[in-house]
Amino acid sequence: MSDNIQSQDVTKDTFNWEVPVEVVPIPSEGKVYPQNSVLHNKQVLEIRAMTAQEEDILSSRALIQKGTVITHLIQSCLIDKAVDVQNMLLGDRNSLMVSVRITGYGSSYNADSTCPECGERSAQQYNLTDLEIKRLEIEPVIAGENRFSFTLPVTGKEVHFKFLTGEDEAERNLTMERKKKMSPGMKVDSAVTSKLEQLILSIDGVTERNKINQFVKKMPALDSRRLRAYIEKQEPGIDMSVWMSCPRCSNTSRVSLPIGTNFFWPSE
Repeated sequence: MSDNIQSQDVTKDTFNWEVPVEVVPIPSEGKVYPQNSVLHNKQVLEIRAMTAQEEDILSSRALIQKGTVITHLIQSCLIDKAVDVQNMLLGDRNSLMVSVRITGYGSSYNADSTCPECGERSAQQYNLTDLEIKRLEIEPVIAGENRFSFTLPVTGKEVHFKFLTGEDEAERNLTMERKKKMSPGMKVDSAVTSKLEQLILSIDGVTERNKINQFVKKMPALDSRRLRAYIEKQEPGIDMSVWMSCPRCSNTSRVSLPIGTNFFWPSE
């Protein structure tokens, strides 16, 4: 008897209601994932709309403190449980994150933005469905591998780099926190070099991590800037730039969508 009760879809059979399922485009089109991955050449994923169960995840103090609440939220909404959200590119994760938010609280998003012209900070209302997908437009060095090539303009070195995954981001955040605790009085932020060290896989075929890190620290500024700009331009994901209208100077500007606490915890 208990097995029969558990196997029933009470929501559907009793209340005539089914949780909606949405199809979400994957910006990388699965080109960076190996053949043995469920994401290999995957162009879309299905997600279930947010429910009260997902709100339990959002309110979990333990997950919030660990910084994994969004990962668990996306994982919970995915139809295909074989997908590991942590191993997805950040851009692919962001596509799922925005879609999950829309299924739960709608496409309207209220947030404060700062006008780049006059510096006035004001309340803005954004439509998340207006965010455009940035699809992967360059081919990997090796099919099914997160490895891409760029030639540095000054030194002429061929750099192989990767796009960061959720796991990479978590590792980077942990490393930066450790550095802050070890050197609380540190005046110079190593954000640029530490990110390059994480992005670069090889330089002219050299893969030894210590040698790569030493080169990064001595890399000409123009090489560093061009490489970072190229990676940012080519990284697949969601274009998080939006238009804002300033009530003070009446200027309309393109700004980055501010992701605040009310993104998944709206006040209304």
